[in-house]
Amino acid sequence: MTDIAGYTYDHELPSSPVSPNDLDLLLATLLWTEADAAALRTAGSVLESQIEEILDLWYGYVGSHPHLVVSFSGADGQPSGPYLDAVRARFGQWIRDLCSRTWDEQWLAYQHEIARRHTDTMGRTDQVTSDQSHIPLRYLIAFIWPITATVRGFLAAKGHDEAEVDAMHTAWFKAVTLTVALWAQPYRPDWW
Repeated sequence: MTDIAGYTYDHELPSSPVSPNDLDLLLATLLWTEADAAALRTAGSVLESQIEEILDLWYGYVGSHPHLVVSFSGADGQPSGPYLDAVRARFGQWIRDLCSRTWDEQWLAYQHEIARRHTDTMGRTDQVTSDQSHIPLRYLIAFIWPITATVRGFLAAKGHDEAEVDAMHTAWFKAVTLTVALWAQPYRPDWW
């Protein structure tokens, strides 16, 4: 269990509309391997002590782009500090979970909960009312690159050789792409 507000992985969630078979097909499409799984676990151990620095970098990036930070605004149109803080804690836990949790039906259910928080329940978890009803899908997709590119330096910071860093970075890229594919489901379920 975790004490992060709004973090519901350890609580009962409705099943994801994405089946384990759908997940297997996505993993096959991503050319996911057991070597990727091992490299991602290693990445998780490398990133654990650097999560706050990673989040500082990512939040600086989001905060420097008005079209992105608007997603964290309250009814007054200004970024909500409490909302940013609450999401930050869950974002850090997402890093941990992506690298270390088993990608099973419970994990799929939580990914769907995250997806819903980008769409139809945006802001409700933290009682934030905003003029924005969802995060535009185009920004979720485009965010794959900054989340991938910026993590490489953190992966290299613990003395692993270049081949190990490459393997961790590739696994991270595939895993981030997977989650964004899962988070896209509520945007157009009939086409997903």
